[in-house]
Amino acid sequence: MGLLDILLGRTKPVGADLDRLFALPSAAVTLEAAAAFRPTGQGAVCFATVEGAAFEQSHREVQALLDADTDRDGPPVELRQDDYGYSWLVSRRSPGQLSALVNDLHAVNSQMEVNGFGPQLLCSLAGFEDVAGRRLALVYLYKRGTFYPFAPLPDGTQRRDNPLELQVRAALSGDLRIEPDLSRWFPVWGAPGL
Repeated sequence: MGLLDILLGRTKPVGADLDRLFALPSAAVTLEAAAAFRPTGQGAVCFATVEGAAFEQSHREVQALLDADTDRDGPPVELRQDDYGYSWLVSRRSPGQLSALVNDLHAVNSQMEVNGFGPQLLCSLAGFEDVAGRRLALVYLYKRGTFYPFAPLPDGTQRRDNPLELQVRAALSGDLRIEPDLSRWFPVWGAPGL
């Protein structure tokens, strides 16, 4: 950052700190106590799709790494595309294995970064649900190094439960670095893992 940047009020963007993902298990305890949401065991990493052999090879390496885990229950890690053209690498664990799910998310992000595809990484999310069936995701914004809650309304419309999101923000502000700019709390409609 140079003198001109300082004079013009520009700041250096916050970089990704993937180790912040490891705060999710302790945040889950707080989330359960404050709002009765428990982990679903599902999570995903979203990235902009890139064409080419190098990207395809990187994807195969990540999937092979996660599928090699002998403790994995249920279906293997899968690659899915959403309606907006973004790719999601989805991992499923039992609800009690949030730490293992976080390890999966971290491994995907790290491997993509190591292979030179860090700029394509968009976000990671871990899914939660309450006894009434309401869904919630804690979304990690890769480029901002922050989290935010995303709570779609259960009625199937593309509307959010804003009061719940604000309640979760208040409850988790001591556990996670919450994104302060609400305009960056992007909806992730139809996200696999949610």
